[in-house]
Amino acid sequence: MKLARLARVCYRRRWLVVAAWIVGALAVLVLGYGFAAKPLNDFTGGSSQSATAKKLLDEHFRARSGDTITLAVQADAGVRSPAAKARVTRAIDRLGRTPHVASVSSPYAVPGQISKDGRTAFATANLAVPSDDMPASAVTKLIKDVRSDSGPVRIELGGAAVDSAETAGGGSSEGIGVLAAIVILLIAFGSVLAMGLPIVTALLGIGSGLGLIALIAHLLPAPSFGPIVAALIGIGVGIDYALFIVTRYREELSAGREPEDATVTAVTTAGRAVLFAGSTVVIALMGLFIMQQKLFDAVAVAAGVAVLMTMLAAVTLLPALLGFTGRSIDRLRVPGLGRARRPLAERWARVVQRHPVVTGLCAAVLLLVLAVPALSMRLSLPDSSTQPHDTSGYAANRIMAEGFGPGTAAPLVIVTRGGNPAPVAAAVGAAPGVAAVQPPRTSPDGAVSMIMAFPATGAQDAATPRLVHRLRDDVLPGATRGAGVRAYVGGQNAASIDFADDVQTRLPWLIAVVVGLSLLLLVALVRSLTVALQAAVMNLLSIAAAYGVLTAVVQWGWAGRALGFPTSMPVTTWVPLMMFPILFGLSMDYEVFLVSRIRESHEAGVPTREAVARGLAGTARVITAAAAIMVMVFLSVLLGANVAVKQIGLGLGVAILIDATVVRMVLVPALMELFGERNWWLPRPIARLLPRRRTEPAQAPPGVPVRG
Repeated sequence: MKLARLARVCYRRRWLVVAAWIVGALAVLVLGYGFAAKPLNDFTGGSSQSATAKKLLDEHFRARSGDTITLAVQADAGVRSPAAKARVTRAIDRLGRTPHVASVSSPYAVPGQISKDGRTAFATANLAVPSDDMPASAVTKLIKDVRSDSGPVRIELGGAAVDSAETAGGGSSEGIGVLAAIVILLIAFGSVLAMGLPIVTALLGIGSGLGLIALIAHLLPAPSFGPIVAALIGIGVGIDYALFIVTRYREELSAGREPEDATVTAVTTAGRAVLFAGSTVVIALMGLFIMQQKLFDAVAVAAGVAVLMTMLAAVTLLPALLGFTGRSIDRLRVPGLGRARRPLAERWARVVQRHPVVTGLCAAVLLLVLAVPALSMRLSLPDSSTQPHDTSGYAANRIMAEGFGPGTAAPLVIVTRGGNPAPVAAAVGAAPGVAAVQPPRTSPDGAVSMIMAFPATGAQDAATPRLVHRLRDDVLPGATRGAGVRAYVGGQNAASIDFADDVQTRLPWLIAVVVGLSLLLLVALVRSLTVALQAAVMNLLSIAAAYGVLTAVVQWGWAGRALGFPTSMPVTTWVPLMMFPILFGLSMDYEVFLVSRIRESHEAGVPTREAVARGLAGTARVITAAAAIMVMVFLSVLLGANVAVKQIGLGLGVAILIDATVVRMVLVPALMELFGERNWWLPRPIARLLPRRRTEPAQAPPGVPVRG
């Protein structure tokens, strides 16, 4: 067997393997982060109106091709008072001297930038670069200087560059997840040495993976959240995969095998299951290519590379490390930890089997109730209004909303080509839901015109997308009919709406492809169409429940403040899209380790009912530990500042918790009890197409004692 030979070679040449991993990981990290590509957070790709409008603006309004920073001013005595004007002028001068600021429009020189009551004003700085290219240190220093010099005049800065700089300062919280994983592994193994092996393996695997991701970004630019998502997945699966192999290794030692033979057996059984489970995750991630968005192609590749590197570390680096530990793996024990609890899990399985209809229905009803809020899920990209309330970005947004209306921070950019833009501006200004419209501005070459329209509602309000669709479907066609004018609704606000519409359109296709491919893989592994269909339905239920919990917390505001969300807001557009393939792949991991164990017992002649009880008893402890690690890693991002990343961490953590408890501990034994021997039904035509290859589970056979 190839895996057996690989494990034996890595075990015997452990010095070379470990050295190669350390040197390789360091080299890739140095190269990757030394020559890292810049992130790309452009969600305006494709053929949407916002993409067309952006292209026209970039071609004909080159001076406005970058992003903007808004300087918001509030003064009770009036912004025209000498004291206020002096402070605002100093702040504008500082803003003008900031790197990459091309120009600044002063409220004292440009009409319309002072509110009617004279207490609020704003200045707009046009950047020569996208907000991602603005140095965070320069923006942070500017915020500090402006705030410290405001005196009786309140001055705040807002914009994408400001939000990025302020959220970047929160630091990474994945380290908290790793610390939690250390505690969980200590409880599971009861040994410091046994705990350290999965941690070291996962960190080297994900470290090299992140270095490769940074290099690949030169060919496939990823958004700023791409490496964060990849790191979360990589750390979670990396520790889990090593955990499964180390658990099997300890069991083989307890059965009397020599360390080398125990290593080979662990890799050829648990390691094979790891390769299958990891491949499922990667294939599920590749489903993101259906979205036809380069950003998601990049995220899929980044996360896939992270999983592949952790898989490689589990079947090469870990056998080498086991060669150093030998029989000493249980040294440095922690008293009272690492005790087996198989009888409890087995007793629970038999309780479920005695009442399969009641327990199965209760579990299904619970999941459906949790999924209900997802029916009202709205999608949008975060803006300054969703940032923590102590940030300058949020404060600037509030000043602008109070002085000029909530839509001021979310303007729509109407781009016209050909003809007279004045009738278009008049029609847009008369449309319900539009608070104000600026006069058309013609490009230097006279080819296109730009009209700034301000909605009466903010970017996160449900009325704003309806306004955009009404302008496109009714207002603009009526204003341009027969006038030789083409008009497009663009701007960041419209781009966010177009992106959400695109996600809602393509998400069903993503679900269909991911579910279909995963079904094929699981049928090939367990040789059962019934079990594969059960797994697909249960995974869909658990993901729907996670969507519901996410919607209730983020959008409805249930316990949102307690979990670190500053205000209720729509779910970030890319979060449910990323959650589905990740969760479907990870759920299949646990399905593989549980069902393959049940299948092994059944093939040995054990009746299905007894095989299910033994399988659940034999895998409950390791699956519980693995799930607990993933939950803690995912939920650790709630301590960070990025609200979008916090959302995906919450969604992934809740889904894994549901999957490891309600699904694996209740639904699986209940359904398999109800189906009985029909669990192993496989149509003959399909059976003839499948290889007669048997995959062992990641656990010892029944009756093998767990050392501890």
